[in-house]
Amino acid sequence: MTEDIPLLRQDRDGVAWLTMNRPKALNALDRPLVGAMHGAFLDVERDPAVRAVVLTGAGRAFNAGADMSLLDGIAGADDPGGRVATAMETSFNPMMRALFAISKPVIAAVNGPAAGGGASIALACDIVVAARSAYFQLTFGPNLGIVPDIGGSWLFPNTAGRARGLGAALTADRISAPDAAAGGLIWLCVPDDLLADKAGELAGRFAKGPTVAYGLIKEAFRRSPTADLDEQLALEARLQRRAGATNDFAEGVSAFLEGRQPAYRGR
Repeated sequence: MTEDIPLLRQDRDGVAWLTMNRPKALNALDRPLVGAMHGAFLDVERDPAVRAVVLTGAGRAFNAGADMSLLDGIAGADDPGGRVATAMETSFNPMMRALFAISKPVIAAVNGPAAGGGASIALACDIVVAARSAYFQLTFGPNLGIVPDIGGSWLFPNTAGRARGLGAALTADRISAPDAAAGGLIWLCVPDDLLADKAGELAGRFAKGPTVAYGLIKEAFRRSPTADLDEQLALEARLQRRAGATNDFAEGVSAFLEGRQPAYRGR
């Protein structure tokens, strides 16, 4: 039965739809779900038939962060901080690294609350489309007395700027989907009933696009925060060399010169 499967995958037309499937727990991250997500991220990267990915949540939440049952008994145990750090390094962080490493476009279809680590997962995707009723919340500090993790302390300031990111972390105030879109934290906010259609439309466009070039674009943007202009110019030249060697580049040029839409094949 599907309720026993922590992560659902459905492939259609070059798009892998991944649905976090713990709706009764607001899709909170327990070890089976984290492991399933880690494996799925590795699988979609390796699968040549997948050219775009959509990540969403079942039920009324996108993801509520870590399942609090994971923390049960840790606070009063010996070396509680060490236990939390070990869980991050052995389970949560590898999953996030696998998500970051996907070279294909990844869309987060945020259908409800994205809190704690759930907000980090959403922002780790390339494009975030959120339902109007959704919100984002860094619950770590005020609610639990810990720091944002699984990339939250990097993703929020690098996406929306230091002031907004630090404010979100220190206050744990909810950021509504409309405010997140207006402030540049996410790409788009849509009416709730249009979320799946909009995510599917974008994913369909990406699945018909120049897959290799998309991956190189992601690499260029990923490296830009730590590069100066000369380093970035040199990186662009190296990446352009790789893009220019693809069949899709030849098709794009031919289509442009012939006045038609390109028929990319993802290689």
